[in-house]
Amino acid sequence: MKVIKRSGVEAKFDVNKIVMAIHKANESVEPSERLSQEEILRISNKVVDKCKKMKRSLNVEEIQDFVEDELMSEGTHELARKYITYRYNRQLVRQSNTTDAQILSLIECNNEEVKQENSNKNPTVNSVQRDYMAGEVSKDITKRFLLPKEIVEAHEEGIIHFHDADYFAQHMHNCDLVNLEDMLQNGTVISGTLIEKPKSFSTACNIATQIIAQVASSQYGGQSISLSHLAPFVQVSREKITKEVYEEINLTHAQLDEEQISTIVEKRLREEIKKGVQTIQYQVVTLMTTNGQAPFVTVFMYLNEVKDPRTKDDLALIIEECLNQRYQGVKNEQGVWITPAFPKLIYVLEEDNIHEDSKYWYLTKLAAKVTSKRMVPDYISEKKMLEYKVDKNGNGNCYPCMGCRSFLTPFVNEKGEAQYYGRFNQGVVTVNLVDIACSSNKDMDEFWKIFDDRMNLCHRALQARHNRLKGTTSDVAPILWQHGALARLKKGEKIDKLLYGGYSTLSLGYAGLWETVYYMTGKKLTDPEGTEFGLKVMEKLNEYTAKWKKEENIDYSLYGTPLESTTYKFSKCLKKRFGIIEGVTDKNYITNSYHVKVTEPINAFDKLTFEAKFQKLSPGGAISYVEVPNMQNNLEAVLEVIKHIYDNIMYAELNTKSDYCQCCGYDGEILIVKDEDGKLVWECPRCGNRDQSKLNVARRTCGYIGTQFWNQGRTEEIKERVLHL
Repeated sequence: MKVIKRSGVEAKFDVNKIVMAIHKANESVEPSERLSQEEILRISNKVVDKCKKMKRSLNVEEIQDFVEDELMSEGTHELARKYITYRYNRQLVRQSNTTDAQILSLIECNNEEVKQENSNKNPTVNSVQRDYMAGEVSKDITKRFLLPKEIVEAHEEGIIHFHDADYFAQHMHNCDLVNLEDMLQNGTVISGTLIEKPKSFSTACNIATQIIAQVASSQYGGQSISLSHLAPFVQVSREKITKEVYEEINLTHAQLDEEQISTIVEKRLREEIKKGVQTIQYQVVTLMTTNGQAPFVTVFMYLNEVKDPRTKDDLALIIEECLNQRYQGVKNEQGVWITPAFPKLIYVLEEDNIHEDSKYWYLTKLAAKVTSKRMVPDYISEKKMLEYKVDKNGNGNCYPCMGCRSFLTPFVNEKGEAQYYGRFNQGVVTVNLVDIACSSNKDMDEFWKIFDDRMNLCHRALQARHNRLKGTTSDVAPILWQHGALARLKKGEKIDKLLYGGYSTLSLGYAGLWETVYYMTGKKLTDPEGTEFGLKVMEKLNEYTAKWKKEENIDYSLYGTPLESTTYKFSKCLKKRFGIIEGVTDKNYITNSYHVKVTEPINAFDKLTFEAKFQKLSPGGAISYVEVPNMQNNLEAVLEVIKHIYDNIMYAELNTKSDYCQCCGYDGEILIVKDEDGKLVWECPRCGNRDQSKLNVARRTCGYIGTQFWNQGRTEEIKERVLHL
C-alpha cells in the first residue's frame, strides 16, 4: 500500500507513522486521558483497514482524517482535540510557503499526482517541468490573491472544478477556432516577421504549422483548423507546376500531348500534397510549445465547407492523403509505426460521402479503415449538426469544435453572416453533480435548493474568468489578437468587445450525471424514470446558462466536461465527504458528463441513440463514444456504426486499442493489472514488461488520445470499460 505525501511524492505506507503521531498527541494530555499502547495499536490498525478499503493510494490529509475519526469514535475527545490542534499548527507552518515542496518534487520527477495529471505531457522533460513549476506558482497566486475564498474552497473540496487554475494568473483564454483562411489569404505576422500569402500548397502547410505552434503557446486549451482553408492552395500549386512542366518541355523539345502533360502535373501535385500533409503531421507531433507539450490541435475535414467543385475535389485529395498518413502512423524510437496523439482528426459525414453510391464514399471507407487501427478520425454528422446549430437567421451551421469537444454557439456577425472561425472560449468551471445529490440525502426539494446554490457559485466562478480577461490588450498575444488567428485589433487595443455579444463563450461544465440519477432515483440513467430525471437536470442547467446570457450579453453555454485527472479528484472528495455509497462513490472515478457508465452493458447503436438526446442539451460541447475490439477485419461493422452516427447523433467516436511493447515487440492490447501494493499498472501480457518508458499505449480518455498514462482513478475507469460492439 502506498501513500501520497504533501509534496506529491508517492511513498510506501508506514503504519508506524500513525502510531508515532498518536503517541505524540497522547503524551500531551492528562495521564487519565491517555490511551494504552494496545489501544493505540488497535486504532492504528483500524485506520490501516480503512485505507485498504479505499483501494487506492491515499494522501496524508485523508489518513489524518481517519485518525481523527477513530479517536473521536473511541471517546478520547481531549486526545482528539490535541491531535487536531497539532495538525492545524503544522498546517500554518506549511502555509508560510505553499509551493516549495511541490516544485522540488517536480524537479526530481517524483510528484506522483502531477506526473499523471495530463496524459499528453512527459514530466521528465525540462520544458514540461518548467511549465508545471510555473503552474504551481500560478495556482498559489490564484488561490491566495486572485479568486474569492469561497471559490477556492469549493474547488479544493471537489464541489466545483475551476479548470486550468495554473494559467489563471495570466490573461489567457481556453480554446479557439483558428481563422486560418484569413491568415493565409491576407497574410500574418509571426514573431515580428511578415508572412505573405503562400505561393504553393506545401508552403501553406508549413505556415499553418507555425501558426498552430504560436497559437498553442498563447492559450491553454485546444485549437482547430480546417483543411478547407488549405484547399485553394492546391490549385495555386497546380498552376505553378503546370508552368514548370511547360518550361521543361520547351527546354527539352519533348513531344507531349495535353493528356500526358496533365498526368505529369497531377503526379507532381500529388507529391506536393503528400509533402504538405507530412509537414502538418510530423511538425505537430514533434513540436514542443511553451507549455511543454505538442499542440492540442484538431484538423477538420468537411467537404461541403467548399462550394467550388474543383476546390472540393482538391480538398478530397488532401483528406485522402491525411487519412492515408494517419493509417500508417508515426515511427517510435525503435522505428515501429505507432498511433500518434496529434493532430486529432474529425471527418464530417454528409450526403456526398455517407451512401455507397455517393461521390466521396471511398473517403468514408478509408476513414473507417483508419479508425479501426488508429482511433481517429472522429465523426460529426452534418445532418444532426445543421438541426442543432441554428443561428438567428434560421440557418443551420456545421463547423468544428475547438480542440476535442468545446463547441461555439451559433453567431451572426455585423455583416449578417454566420461566423465561427476566429472565435474562442473564455474558460470552464465544472459542477460536481454527484456532490449535490449526496448533500441532499435523497431529499428532492433539498436537491434543487442545493442545485440553485451551486449554480450561483459556478456563476461567480465563471464571472471571475470573464473579468480576468477584461482589460486585456492585444499586445499579450499578437498572433491571436492582432494578426488574424482570432482578430485584427490594433496594438494596445483591448479585447473586451470580443468577450460580449456571443463572439466568445463561457462554459458551465457538469460531471457525474449517471451517479446523480442513481443516487436520487435508485434507477439507472438508461431506465425511463432515470432518463426523465437526467433530462430534467440537463434542462435546468440550460435554464441557468440562458438566464445568465440574457442578463449579461455573454454566451454562457452548457459543456459536457471531459474529466481527465479531475474524475479521480472528484471521487476522492466524494468518499471523504460521504463515505462509500454503492453505485455512487464506490469507484475511484465518476462518469464523464452525461455518458452511460463504462461498466454498463449496452450495444453501440443503442448507446449512441440514447446519448444523442443528452448531447443535444450540451450545446457548449459534448462527444459520445463506443468501445470496440479490434475491428480491422470487420470494416463493414465500423461503417454501419458510422452510418448510425450520421442519422442519430451529432458527434461521436470509436475507441479501440493501439499499443506496442518495446521489449518484446507485442502489438496487441497492453493490460492493466494490480501490483503487490494493489496499485494499477500497465503490463505487457507477453513478456510482463511494466516499464512505462518502454510501453507505447494510446487510449482516448477525454476526446483527445492520451499516450503518457493516467492517474489511478482514470486507469481504473479504462480497465473497467465494457465493449459495446
